[in-house]
Amino acid sequence: MKSSRVSKRRRALKDEECAGGLPTPVDFKMDNWLYVYVLVGLQLSRSLAYDGVPWCAPVKVKHGHVSCQAPRGERFKNVLGARCKIHCTRGYELHGSSEVLCMASKQWSGKYTCREVRCPKLVMPSNGGYKCSDGSYFNSRCQFFCSPGYTLQGDRSATCQSSRTWSGGRSVCLDVDPPTIKCPTVKERTAEPGKLSAKVIWDTPEGKDTADGILTDVILKGKPPGTHFPEGNHKQAYSVFDRAGNKATCRFNVRVRVRRCTPLSVPDNGWMKCDSAGDNYGATCEFRCLGGYELRGSAARVCQFNMEWSGLETSCASMSINVGVRSAAELLDQFYEKRRLLIISAPTAANHYYRFQVSNLQHAQCGLDLRHVTVIELVGMYPAQLGRIRHRLIPPGLALQLRLLLQLSQNSFNLVLLDKQGVDKQRYTYPITAAELFSTIDTFPLRTEEAILQKEAGHSC
Repeated sequence: MKSSRVSKRRRALKDEECAGGLPTPVDFKMDNWLYVYVLVGLQLSRSLAYDGVPWCAPVKVKHGHVSCQAPRGERFKNVLGARCKIHCTRGYELHGSSEVLCMASKQWSGKYTCREVRCPKLVMPSNGGYKCSDGSYFNSRCQFFCSPGYTLQGDRSATCQSSRTWSGGRSVCLDVDPPTIKCPTVKERTAEPGKLSAKVIWDTPEGKDTADGILTDVILKGKPPGTHFPEGNHKQAYSVFDRAGNKATCRFNVRVRVRRCTPLSVPDNGWMKCDSAGDNYGATCEFRCLGGYELRGSAARVCQFNMEWSGLETSCASMSINVGVRSAAELLDQFYEKRRLLIISAPTAANHYYRFQVSNLQHAQCGLDLRHVTVIELVGMYPAQLGRIRHRLIPPGLALQLRLLLQLSQNSFNLVLLDKQGVDKQRYTYPITAAELFSTIDTFPLRTEEAILQKEAGHSC
């Protein structure tokens, strides 16, 4: 009997397997069938959800945006299991969850909102205030102002930033308004003929206060009115203080003009002696030449009212150089006992020794003239060589003769110093400074005598 019931149960299980049912253990009980059907239902629902069907409502963020990611990369970003990150626009801050999850309940896992940033209330400056474009909210700009009679110091404005702080706001209103004072207007004064100063007079100004009207005495910085001012521009200033210690200052200039002629230059190989300032209206300048030189032009010249000198330009001439002679010896003879010679020889004008030497001597012309030195330049290679004495050109043939006479190579830099007797005193194969040249010349016996006479005559650079 018992074996008959077992065989019947096995046939029933086999019939269920043929019908597509789930296999169950032999001791399967009827109250577990409900659990199986619920499990199958959940699996079906999950399968439908992960097929990309929207599950939760789309995420919307006012004053912000959202970035979502589906678990399996579905087209819809609000499927079951999707994660969304909340981002607020600049000027807004997030309140609530920064990330939410789409749950099986078709609800998102958290709440969120973007609220506008708000800064704390600004401190009201004493004796002033401020006016804002949008209260204390983000990007609101507040302008500070002061009551009449007060001056704003510090920030003129402040802006509410996204960090909930103000960009400024350290402002105060202080009483710094100074009194007022107006300086006199003094016209330019011109010195009398033969004088180098002028007497200038003006009225002392008075100050005014914008508050209680109480001022200190006016203080002058400069020379008082009635003073004889020398030529030039003299800066004057008046100051006054109010009771708060605020200071007012005005400034003015006193200009004194001396009518002057263009300053005269001391002629080469001569000297000049002037009275007064030497170039003001009425001044007289007298000229003399050193021994061996003759005066050309006026011996005395006076600065006139029209600021022009009387007479003719003065010069001291000793010789007229003739570069049309036939030989180098004839050319050198013209300088005998009159001038010392410095001969510069270079293969090209681009020679760096030559360029340095000429440049150095250009700034020492006064020292050369004081020592009676004439510079002769020989540049280039025959037949393209050139020679010159200051601004006078020496023919190529004559330049070649000079090189041959003085035994100067055309292919290298050479420097030769001749005294007034034509004696070869010094030779160099490199450039020297003007100071070195002058030191050498000043050791010559004749130069020592010349220096004494020039000092007595006041002839110097």
